Amino acid sequence: MKTIKVGGVPEHFNLPWHLCIEEKLFEAKGLNVIWKDFPGGTGAMNQALRSGEIDVAVILTEGIIKDIHAGNNSKIIQTYIGTPLIWGIHVAAASKYKSVEELKNTKAAISRNGSGSHLMAYVNAQNHEWDTKNLQFEIVKDLDGAVKALSEDKAQYFMWEHFTTKPLVDKRIFRRLADCPTPWSCFVIAARNESLKNEPERLRTMLEVLNDETNRFKDLPKIAEKLAEKYDQKLEDIKKWLEITSWSQEQLSENEIEKVQDKLLELNLISKKMPVSEFIHNL
Repeated sequence: MKTIKVGGVPEHFNLPWHLCIEEKLFEAKGLNVIWKDFPGGTGAMNQALRSGEIDVAVILTEGIIKDIHAGNNSKIIQTYIGTPLIWGIHVAAASKYKSVEELKNTKAAISRNGSGSHLMAYVNAQNHEWDTKNLQFEIVKDLDGAVKALSEDKAQYFMWEHFTTKPLVDKRIFRRLADCPTPWSCFVIAARNESLKNEPERLRTMLEVLNDETNRFKDLPKIAEKLAEKYDQKLEDIKKWLEITSWSQEQLSENEIEKVQDKLLELNLISKKMPVSEFIHNL
């Protein structure tokens, strides 16, 4: 049985993958899909794709597009979440800062360079007409690192997915000042070019199994309760999240790739645009 190593964040978005594995739906099609959690997010997954530690990543759209620009030999094979990601802008609960505007010229905690928390700090800065050249960063690796950095005032704010950080807000570890949605579909599925060359049929089968699951996911009995329990969320929060989130079974559109590249170029995070064909592969 052929093994496909898949990486993703340990968050509620990825429960369909875990259900496919637990219910042996991949196995029934002759696939051994092994999941690896990446608490460090997109930057860590880009590194794992480059090294061959994983074959496939469920990864932020802007993060993989920027890293393909930087030489990551991978391509997007499908959109995974077709709706924007809602990034909460957080400070320590006892922080003196009361508004996002007050955070100008302070330091942002980021998981690592090239991560979503890094790139979205630029988007947020531009939204508030800050000079992005003045942005300062503290690399914290993951959510636990961000809690430590903000509590010790090594960084003053941290951007992470709204609902993932909601328990920390409820426990008064973080205080959320505002939200910053991505201007595009947030998660895509990317595969190493080597895997695309050697295993196209198996990757196609993997997507077929996953897409069947995501098509029915919201209609599964007690799915909100299951999500709330597994990811330590309040049921009311999960229900709100399910209302604004949709899974996709389509390839990322050329328009969205252009939109991401335009934004990265505008923010001086890439030096030029590349053809859409450099980013996507249709299985």
